[in-house]
Formats: sequence, structure tokens, C-alpha cells
Amino acid sequence: MNIKLFSLALIMLGLAARDAIAKEGGDQYPNGAENWLAGAAPPAGNHFLNYFGHYSGSLHNGDGNKVSDASVSTWFNAFRLIHITEMRVLGGNYGVHIVMPIVHQSMKRGDYTSVVGLGDITISPTSLSWHSGNWHWVAALDIRMPTGKYKAGNPQRSIGTNYWSIEPLLAVTWLSEKGWEISSKFMYNIKSKNKEFRLAIDEPKMDYASGDELHIDFLVGKRFGLWGAGLSGYYLKQTTNDKLDGQTISSVLGPWSSGRKGEVLAIGPSVIYNSPTGTTLIAQWQNEMYAKNRFQGYIAWLRLIIPF
Repeated sequence: MNIKLFSLALIMLGLAARDAIAKEGGDQYPNGAENWLAGAAPPAGNHFLNYFGHYSGSLHNGDGNKVSDASVSTWFNAFRLIHITEMRVLGGNYGVHIVMPIVHQSMKRGDYTSVVGLGDITISPTSLSWHSGNWHWVAALDIRMPTGKYKAGNPQRSIGTNYWSIEPLLAVTWLSEKGWEISSKFMYNIKSKNKEFRLAIDEPKMDYASGDELHIDFLVGKRFGLWGAGLSGYYLKQTTNDKLDGQTISSVLGPWSSGRKGEVLAIGPSVIYNSPTGTTLIAQWQNEMYAKNRFQGYIAWLRLIIPF
């Protein structure tokens, strides 16, 4: 072990109670957000969506085991505006959207600390949606901006990630004449570096590069008139290593495996109601059954969709 690595190890071990992050910064996208009609974009016009939810979980290490005295509880409300145009590109309707989240986060790392504020905003400058018989699909590019509050060296006081990311995505929905639905949204998140990272508040700045991630939202459901019920969930797999000043994160420095690659699988019940006026309400609960190098817990959602 070289002198620099030895010094880092001493700092990290001396701050064991402060290692309650599975990676540098939280998720910019709330996994499991899209299920019913994930690939079936609404018709041309303006649409308002409201996502309200609660996440609670405890940190799990690289072996999938719970880390003591490290947990998080988050309430959030995200406002999303979608505009679908009549303009066709490659046969699909062109659209744009923006998502603005408000977050209240309580994190335990020895003691509880809470913070509330704006999270990282997402914009999509381009999306294309197609409809053909029972099949519906959307291709888009999301850009996630580091607008959320960030306190270098203190994740308990940080809501945002302090890095930009881009995310190409493809969402597909199949609807049968008998009311069955299968929907999936496939996303690949590519992150920039956080150049403001500190191991602790008084430590020097370092470059932290969080690894890229493949994540998938999914649903299988059945409709009964205006109502529907099914199972929804998500799977995330980090594909590249986290790096600190260009070097792969070592397992020596904390309760994670080398590279700090996160992985999680969640599933749970979901219910949808489509009102005769066009308003849609979705309620769901997703339990994380397995996690590595991340928090593991549950997330409960209410989603409202209103055309205007």
C-alpha cells in the first residue's frame, strides 16, 4: 500500500460512521418511477405529472450485507411537464419534458441529519414516440443537471449529486385486447466527474467519477374497466467502476467491493385508475429484495397524470 492510499485508508476508517453512501451522490433518477404505459406516450398536447413518494433503506456492502448505523429516509415530490407535438420525425411524434424534484432527506451516520430543497432537474430536449397496433414505444435523451444542494464532504447535507449526466432511453409497452399490459423502460446513465468531492469537510478537493449504470423499470398488469392491477419494479446494475482521482475505488477504504459497483432489484404491487375525464392515478409499493454497494429498502409512490 503506497503512502497516499495508506493515508486515505486512515481517513476513511477514522470516519467509519460517515461512510453511509453507496456511491458519491444519490440517484438522479428515482428508480421504478415509470411502469404503466411507460412506452405509450400521451397524445399531442400538454400533460402534467406529479410524483409523490417515500423511500427508506439501510446501507448494504459489497457482499449484500447490512452495514450498521447507516440509513436514509427520503420524502419527495417531483413536478413533470410533457409537451407532445404534431411534428413527425422518423415517423414518431416529437416531444420534450422537464422534471423538477423537491426532496426532504434524513440520513443517519451516527446521528440523524435532515435537509430539504430542490433536487437535480432533468430535461429532455428530444423524444420520439410511435404507436402501431398493440405496440407503443418511446426513444429519448434525458439530461440531468446538478441543480440540487451539495455540501462537499458532507452527504448528510447533500441532496444533489454535483455532476451532469446524460441518459439515452427506450421504453416499450404492449397492450392486449383482453386488458393485459407489459411495459419496460431501458435506460443507460453516463456521468461526468464531481470535481468538488472531499473525503471530509476539511479535506482537499478530489475528482470522483461515479460509474455508469444500466437500469430498467418494468410492469406486468391487467386492466378491469377503469382499474388495473399488477406487479412493477426495477433493476439497476452499475457497469463501470467508481474512480477517485482516476484510480478505481479500493475495498480497503470502506464497506464496499473494489470499484463500488452498485446493484439492486425491487418488485411490488401497483394499482392504476383511469378516470373518464382523462386523469390517471397510480399507486405502488416496491420492495428492494437485493442490493450491493447501495441502500436497500422500499419505496412507495403516488403518481398523478393530468392532460391540459
